[in-house]
Amino acid sequence: MQFVDEATIEVAAGDGGYGLISFRREAKVPLGGPDGGQGGDGGDVVLEASDGVVTLLDHRYKRHYRAEVGKPGGTSNKTGRRGEDAVVPVPVGTIVTDVATGEVLADLREAGQRVVVAKGGRGGRGNSSFATSTRQTPRYSQEGLPGEARELALSLKLVADVGLVGLPNAGKSTFIRAVTRSQARVGAYPFTTLVPNLGVYRLGERDIVVADVPGLIEGAHEGQGLGDKFLKHLERTQVLVHLVSLSPDAIDPVKAYQVVRGELSEWSRELARMPEIVVLNKVDLIGERAELDLWRTEFEAIGVTVMTSSGLSGEHVHDVMRRAVELLAPKEDPDAGGWSPL
Repeated sequence: MQFVDEATIEVAAGDGGYGLISFRREAKVPLGGPDGGQGGDGGDVVLEASDGVVTLLDHRYKRHYRAEVGKPGGTSNKTGRRGEDAVVPVPVGTIVTDVATGEVLADLREAGQRVVVAKGGRGGRGNSSFATSTRQTPRYSQEGLPGEARELALSLKLVADVGLVGLPNAGKSTFIRAVTRSQARVGAYPFTTLVPNLGVYRLGERDIVVADVPGLIEGAHEGQGLGDKFLKHLERTQVLVHLVSLSPDAIDPVKAYQVVRGELSEWSRELARMPEIVVLNKVDLIGERAELDLWRTEFEAIGVTVMTSSGLSGEHVHDVMRRAVELLAPKEDPDAGGWSPL
């Protein structure tokens, strides 16, 4: 499935139903009073975050959503039926913005969360509501009010606890497959990951969502490579796991680290300040222990403490994830009514 994280849609709520002009017709009462009921309200357009939707692709093809109009008022002062709402499913993590005003209407971060983006029009009054002591047989009613209509920009930011970053071929896809059930593509060529991948790492009773985004290259924040398109998906994470390849054909590890750090800083101050675990990855390709110790020393010289791992062999990957969990904000425990670390 194609991953689409931006779309523009147009929504229109239902108009209110018109009020009825009607008079009672009863036996032996040939000229009964007015009994026209009020029209039903128009339906709303509602966006709902759904776990069953992972991309905004559908909204590239279907851009117009309209709720049902309210039904007309009935006789005997009966109010018309309200129009059906149009409920539009969107991925969890969707930000909804009014195109005309730039106002952010909602940030749908949890499954089931809803927002009314267009309110249905109110139903018109029937002629019975216009009757007075001096005007006992009004022969007019009121039309329903129009429903709201607006153009919306939808922007998806993935909701994850841990984000994997690094240059292309740093081993992020192999790492996420080693610690989760993600089916991320793996290959020895640049940009194996073309779209963000999500996986779930389970520690005890807690599920940790891990995001793998396409590799960053120098100039990513300016549009180079694929990174700038997906850097926004790291903004919701709480911890970054920064993988640095020790493959013999990779660039100097310290240089690789500095390139990615520079791109994160250029993108946003928040990303640059996010807790980070630096991991020397692909240690299975290192022949001598002394070489690994050398790189540890090189990173210590710039004030960076490193961990090591191999996504291919699984060496130390769970140690890295346990450290990441330690850095996560405490998770609310609904049963205890408070907060717990796990």
